[in-house]
Amino acid sequence: MRIVAFKTIRDFYHLHPSTKTALENWYKISKSAQWKGLNDIKKDINSVDFVGDKRYVFNIKGNDFRLVAKILFTPQILYIRFIGTHKEYDKIDCKTV
Repeated sequence: MRIVAFKTIRDFYHLHPSTKTALENWYKISKSAQWKGLNDIKKDINSVDFVGDKRYVFNIKGNDFRLVAKILFTPQILYIRFIGTHKEYDKIDCKTV
């Protein structure tokens, strides 16, 4: 899976250092994955939900943070659309980010 863009992850864990290990682990798993759908994702990362319009929400660091990604399975591209706290996540419409 090609992930666009690692800079988003790096910028976030510089602001929230406690997330660095969890986000790097998520990145490592996702980058090496060849997912074809939600069931494949759940085999690698169980804490994920499909929210529509090719968007998936991953719980990060024991559900303290959320990462929203748009995943295009055929070209194997994952776009990071949002990383934040639950409170910040509640303020967004993850189908439009």
